[in-house]
Amino acid sequence: MTSTNEQGHKSGFVSFVGRPNAGKSTLTNALVGTKVVITSDKPQTTRTVVRGIVHRPDAQLILVDTPGLHRPRTLLGERLNDLVKTTLGEVDVVAVCLPANEKVGPGDRFIVNEMAKVKRTTKVAVATKTDLATPEQLGQHLLDIQRLGEETGTDWAEIVPVSAKSGDQVALLQDLLVGLLPEGPQLYPDGDLSDAPEEILVAELIREAALEGLRDELPHSVAVVVEEMGLREDRPADKPLLDIHANLYVERDSQKGIMIGPKGTRLKTIGTTARKQIEALLGTPVYLDLHVKIAKDWQRDPRQLRKLGF
Repeated sequence: MTSTNEQGHKSGFVSFVGRPNAGKSTLTNALVGTKVVITSDKPQTTRTVVRGIVHRPDAQLILVDTPGLHRPRTLLGERLNDLVKTTLGEVDVVAVCLPANEKVGPGDRFIVNEMAKVKRTTKVAVATKTDLATPEQLGQHLLDIQRLGEETGTDWAEIVPVSAKSGDQVALLQDLLVGLLPEGPQLYPDGDLSDAPEEILVAELIREAALEGLRDELPHSVAVVVEEMGLREDRPADKPLLDIHANLYVERDSQKGIMIGPKGTRLKTIGTTARKQIEALLGTPVYLDLHVKIAKDWQRDPRQLRKLGF
C-alpha cells in the first residue's frame, strides 16, 4: 500500500451528468462497488448531490452524482438545474453519460452545450448501457458522440463505452478517470463510501422503494423527510435497534391513496423493501415507521421546498 503522502497520489472530484435515466447512478454504484445512490427507472429520482468515494492505494476518486439536467418546468426543476451548474464548476472532471441504446438527441445536446460553458473542467463522454446495444449500434453511437463534441466545441479527453450492469469496462473507466485527476492527498477517511449524512441516504432508499412499480404521474411528487433517527435506548449493546420515523410527502389526496394502497398493503411493501436496504447499508437492525402526508403543490412553493430540503 502506498502512503497517501507519497508522490503521485491523486485525488479529485468527478461529476456524472446526463439526461434523466442515462445510467449515472448505476454507474456510480458500480464504480464504488456498493449501493450509495438511489437508482430507479423513473427519471428525476436523484435530488441530493450524493458522492460515492472510490478508495485506491494510488488515488481517491470522489463521484458527485447530480440530478439529470433537464429544461425546468417547475421551481423544483430550476433548483435542480442550479445545483447541477454550481457542481460542474467545482469538479475536476465532468463525465457525460449517453446511453448506447438510444440515439443522441436534443436533450443530450442541451447538456453538452451547458457543459461547454464550464471552461476549466476536463470533459469525458461515457457511452452507458452498452449491454443493451448491438455492436453496430454502439459503433454508430461512438461516432455520434464524437460529432456532438465537434459541433458543440467540446474537446473529449476520453470517449469510453461501459456497461455498469455487466461490469464491462468499469475498471477501465475508473483507471481513465483517475488518470485525469490532479495530484493530491486523500480527502476522506478509508472506509467512507459517501459523505451524505445517513439521514439523506435513508430518505433516498425510502424514496426509491416508494417509486418502485408506480405509475408515471407520481415520481416528481414524492419527497421523503426523516423526522427522527436514533438507536433505541433500552437495548443491550450487542442487540442494537435503530428507530427511524419518516414522512412521505405527496401533493394530492389521490396520490396519498395510491401510496398507501388497499388496506395499507402498498405502504407495508415500501416499508419492508426500504428497511432491508437500510439495514444492508448501515449494518444495524431497523424499526421503520412510515407515514404519508400531503403537502399541496410543494414543487412550486419556495417555503415548502425549503422545508423538504431543496
